[in-house]
Amino acid sequence: MSNTIGDPGHGHSPAAWTAVVIMLAAIALGTVAFFLDIPWLVWASVALVVVGLLVGWIMAKAGYGVGGSRYSAKEH
Repeated sequence: MSNTIGDPGHGHSPAAWTAVVIMLAAIALGTVAFFLDIPWLVWASVALVVVGLLVGWIMAKAGYGVGGSRYSAKEH
């Protein structure tokens, strides 16, 4: 199977997975906090989403992103 469209791999990398897990946890926490009317926790979860984005970006720059020096693609 060849890569005819230059597909980068849909983000299957440690950097992408770490960022997504952090952001999903933040969104879940923010949703519960919004339901329970805890405004400071809602804003803290917004900040945690930003932290997730930064962690993913930093990990990608450190070589754990798709095509990075420390990333090895798994064959399926």
